[in-house]
Formats: sequence, C-alpha cells, structure tokens
Amino acid sequence: MKRFLVSLSLLALTLGSPVTYAQVAESADWATRIKAEGLGRSQVEELAQFMTDYVGSRLTASLQKRRADSLMLVKLTEIGLSNPRSAYATEFTRGGWDVVKTYAAMTAPYYCAFSVNPRAWSGSTDGLVKGECVVFDVQTKEDLAKYRGKVAGKILLIPSTRTVEINFEPLATRYDEKELEALTKDDRAQARSGRYGGRATYDYRAMMELRQLMTDFYKTEKPLCIVNGSGTFNVPSGSGVSYTAGDPEPIPELNMPLEDHGRMIRLINRGQKVEMELELINRFTNDTEVHNLYAEIPGTDPKLKDEIVLIGAHYDSWHGGTGAADNASGGIVMVEAMRILKELGFKPKRTIRLALWGGEEQGLYGSRGYLDNYLYKDGKKLPGFDKFALYLNMDNGSGRFRGIYLERNDGAFPFFEAWMKPIESLGFQYLSPRTTGSTDHVTFNRLGLPSYQFIQDELEYGRTYHTLMDTYERLSLGDLRLNATIVAWLAACAADDPGRIPNNPAIDLNRQQQRAY
Repeated sequence: MKRFLVSLSLLALTLGSPVTYAQVAESADWATRIKAEGLGRSQVEELAQFMTDYVGSRLTASLQKRRADSLMLVKLTEIGLSNPRSAYATEFTRGGWDVVKTYAAMTAPYYCAFSVNPRAWSGSTDGLVKGECVVFDVQTKEDLAKYRGKVAGKILLIPSTRTVEINFEPLATRYDEKELEALTKDDRAQARSGRYGGRATYDYRAMMELRQLMTDFYKTEKPLCIVNGSGTFNVPSGSGVSYTAGDPEPIPELNMPLEDHGRMIRLINRGQKVEMELELINRFTNDTEVHNLYAEIPGTDPKLKDEIVLIGAHYDSWHGGTGAADNASGGIVMVEAMRILKELGFKPKRTIRLALWGGEEQGLYGSRGYLDNYLYKDGKKLPGFDKFALYLNMDNGSGRFRGIYLERNDGAFPFFEAWMKPIESLGFQYLSPRTTGSTDHVTFNRLGLPSYQFIQDELEYGRTYHTLMDTYERLSLGDLRLNATIVAWLAACAADDPGRIPNNPAIDLNRQQQRAY
C-alpha cells in the first residue's frame, strides 16, 4: 500500500474520524472466480466488435443512436440481465441528425479528394456544388464588413489558430511509477481558486457575440459552405454547430484536417485560385429526447436490495468513426463486468445497475437526466438519493486501470484500500485524492455522492478521440479485459460490503451554487 494512503488512514484514526473501516465483503474464492471468468473466458473481443463495427456511430438523438440502443437492449437480454430498458432522461433541443452522404475535393489548381467530416447539425448542399474558396479571416465584428456582399456562392475557409509540426513524443504512452506516485499526493494546497483554475485569458462574452454575428452573416450572405481546420494526421475531427430543432437548416459546415486545410490557405495566400466541389446530404429528424439504457443484477438482501451500486459509461459518440475509444471502450468494460457477475451466478445484497448514458458529448445530458429523475431536483432530495451507494465511471479511452480518483473524499479511502488488495496483482494499485473532470461522474460528485473515474493509461487517446480514426483498431483488448475484471470485483465488493462510502462532507447541499471544485 502506498505510504501516503497508510498515513492518511492513521491520521483519521488519530483524529477520531467517524469513518467505519470496511472489510472486503467477498472471499478469496470469489476473487479467484471473477479473475478466471474475466481473464480466461472473456467476451471483450466479441463485445468490442459488436459495439463498434456492428453498432456504428451513435450521435445523440440520431437514427443511428436509436438503432444502437435497440441492438444493445437485445445484447443485454442475451446476457441475462434483469429489466433491460431504454428510459427517457431529458429533453434535447437540437433534435436528431444523421449523415447520408459526404464528398469534398479540391478541383483547382489541381484535383485532390479530401477526407472530411460534416459538423453535426449543419445543413446540406443543393446536390453537387462547386465554388471558389475564400479565406474568411474575421477576428472582430468590424472585420465582417469587408466581406459583406462578396461571399455568396463561395466556400469560406476559417483560419485555424493551430499549426502542425513534427511531434517527437511517442503516439501511445503508459504511466510510469513516478507519475502514478505523484497522483497519490493531495494537491488541494496548490490548487488555484475558480472552476477553471484561474481567470480566463480571453473575453468569453465577446467571443460568443462574434460567433453569433458570424452565424447571422452566413444566413444573409449565403456562402456555399464553411470549412474549418480541425483534426491532424489527415484525419478530420467531429464537432457540432448550434441548432434548435425546427429552425431553418444552417449553412453546410465541414471539418477538414489541418494539413489539407492549411494547404488550401497557403495556396490562396500565394495568389492561387482554389476551387472545391462538394456534395453533403444530412438528414434532420424531430427527435428531441435523450435516452439512457439500464439493466440490473437485483439485490437479494431485504434491507439493502433497494440501494444501488451504479456502474456506467456514456454510449453516445460523435458521428465520424465508430466511437471506439470514446466511449465504446467504457461500455464494453461495464457490460462485460455485468456479464462476468451474471455468468458466475453472483447474487449481490445491493442491486448492481448498469447505465449506458446518452448525450454525454453535448453536456452530460444522460447522467444529469438520471440525477433529475431519481436523485435530486429543484434543491430537493428524491427517494433515490439516500439509496445511492456508489458510481464507477469509465471514459478515458481503452487504457489499463491503474487506480482511481477519489474526488477529495477522504472517507472513500478505507473502502478502496480494502477492496483493492485482491486485484493489486492486476496493476490496480494507486488511490488518488485528486479530482478529474469532464465526464459523467461529475454529475453525481457535484452533490457529494460517491462517484469516481479511474486512473487510466492514456495510450493514443488524445490523437484519436472525436475523429474518424476512433474505430475498433484503437482498442487495447487486453487492457479492457483487465478493466472489466476490476470493475466486476469492485462492484461485487460495494454491493456486499456491510458499510457504505460516506457522501463527501465538503459538499453542502444547502448552498444554492453547487460546484465540482
């Protein structure tokens, strides 16, 4: 055990902490059985192909996402989980949007077909269209005046602030022991105040005002298409435009890799006439709901069965690739963890619930909907709040679990110290007091509920997520097998432990403004 963690435990005892120390609820026999099933009879590879190649991309509220939901419910039923279902989470004002056809090429000064990705919720072209490219360099609202009346029928290239340079860092990395040890140190004394760690270096309000002015400009001046530089290694990234279901379709927009985007801008800046041809067909549907998928292994203890050990990951993705690392990987691990426990006939005291969230990419819609529907709404606790035992989340690619971030909840350490002992041999050895953000566990720990994200090797996550490259090939199947085994064990321990991780006492629910540190 790490020295920092032992010291923390001793300090708690010395100060008379009210924390009740947990004991591992499951026997060494159960640890052996879970490891044997998870590592020796894994279904991770089959699940990986199912959740990427077969299911496809899963943009929030799209027809593709609805298809993926239906297929996953069949899979959860096949595994034998109880009550597989799709449930309404919250409203989604953008509505549904799907790609039907995407084609883009430079036709002058020479021909070159490009790999591009339409921005979600952007419009379609009127069949195959051709136009001259113009560098649309707008930094202030005054800059718009020089383009007025000059861009109708043109293709606008938005200059990028990023540049592409040779990178001598390895594409895929794992944590070394020094880096992992550093994560076990409490960083609260060094943390800067403010949600984002300090004052923003730009005027956010002015930026949003300019963005709206540009959107209005496009509507009146009617360019053929907007082309953004987004993505590298000649792979475009995924993103979306602002849109509300029922509004007129926005101007077509594309993301193009910085390499191709930069080539056209450099040609124009050297006096060359650059032309493109495009055909973009995107389908809008009036689906304004986010749904989550759930399934359970029901609790069996008369006093504890209504308490919930929640494990989950977001199931939605961007529309370019098949959402493999982000975040089919998390779904694969959580579904496989449930399969392991179900296959072994594990009968938990508390209910273990699987959640596959919708709408994470656009703002944690699915998990926030779960909170509003079952846990906490309008400043009031709902019945599920006091039955919430634990949430374990995965959303950092397919890298191996090395430990877990415990979100500055000192009361969680004794539980994980006990639970982790039988799985230390799998490399799960580090407990960090630090916070980590940007995914669904944040929804719950804003309220102090015990909700945690794992420390994971990053592999090549930063290069591939949100791009067309995020496919089956981005998955590390061996790492996913380990991760699923770890989740199955931790979920079993949390479901049967006589104690429960306390809510974070640093979070005051009576304060009007809750924050995620």
